[in-house]
Amino acid sequence: MATKAILRGTALAVTSLSLGAGAALADDFTLRIGAGHPNGPTVYVTDVAEFFVPEVVRRVAEETEHTISFVEGYGGSIAGVAETLESVQNGILDIGAYCMCFEPAKLFLHNFPYYAPFGPQDSEAQMQAVRAVYDQVPWLTEQFTAEYDQVLLGLHGWDNYHLGTTDPWETVADLQGVKIGGAGPNLPWLEFAGAQPVQSTLPDGYLSLQTGVYNGWLMFPSAYLGFRFYEPAPYYTLIGFGAMGVNALTMNENSLNRLPEDVQAIILEVGAAYEAQAGASLNAAQERGLTGLAEAGATISEISPEVQSGWAESLATFPGQQAAEADGRGMPGTEVMQTYLDVVAGTDYVWPFEYSLGN
Repeated sequence: MATKAILRGTALAVTSLSLGAGAALADDFTLRIGAGHPNGPTVYVTDVAEFFVPEVVRRVAEETEHTISFVEGYGGSIAGVAETLESVQNGILDIGAYCMCFEPAKLFLHNFPYYAPFGPQDSEAQMQAVRAVYDQVPWLTEQFTAEYDQVLLGLHGWDNYHLGTTDPWETVADLQGVKIGGAGPNLPWLEFAGAQPVQSTLPDGYLSLQTGVYNGWLMFPSAYLGFRFYEPAPYYTLIGFGAMGVNALTMNENSLNRLPEDVQAIILEVGAAYEAQAGASLNAAQERGLTGLAEAGATISEISPEVQSGWAESLATFPGQQAAEADGRGMPGTEVMQTYLDVVAGTDYVWPFEYSLGN
């Protein structure tokens, strides 16, 4: 009894506990949350900071006997863009937000929207399609827990991808040999143009464009504006590679399980709400981005439907190749890619070229 009294007194003396550090024996909890990208220029991180975090804080305070606070580390201050998955797994972060594009091995198949470019241009339609695939193929959700000790709280994405360059171009042939940066899974999109793909990340983009490491960026307008890429690369061409639902918000499984059940439920519910508002948030960011780029003096142009369909057709074998690659890695690649193509086919979206895994 004496030992229990000492332990209880110690717990009550602690104002807050980081769940990544040990058992939670108090009514006040502190979670570490972070992302490799900064709050502001990247929509999925802004929605973490301005929606997810305050909503969890508010609901826990109003609906439970507990309180919760967050130590927020965005812009790589705790974990970089390619470190967040592992940081959540190891408990360095309790919750992490990241683009799965920076986990090309561990989350290869989760990047399936990249493998069928020129898909839904509208982010709400894209997020709905991606959610449908996750619901129909539970492996995608289960892998986070089974292999990486974390729970998927919600999905997010990028708004419609286009292309910014340091120099003007008129035909696709003008891009032959031009060095263009991208996140990784989208670099094969450049094969049609004969451009030279360069693996890169958003935080490196401005300096790399400025110094000629590459002369273009595959990028959506929200970030192209937010990271001021229009300064070294003022030519922005609307290609319509599509919106991409490839970002995840995940939580360390132990950190979640240590919380009281009512707090766990709130975090899961707010995670689902974070995903539900992602499409509209991204669409609004796309519109703001294009308006802002025009106001900043960027030169905005658009390729013709014929060039777009030709570009899409040049990637006819890409979805099937990636599905087979995933199958070979022990992942349900064919099932996921076919489900995605079927889901999009069931909407009113018309592909500029209709992909099939048999191409």
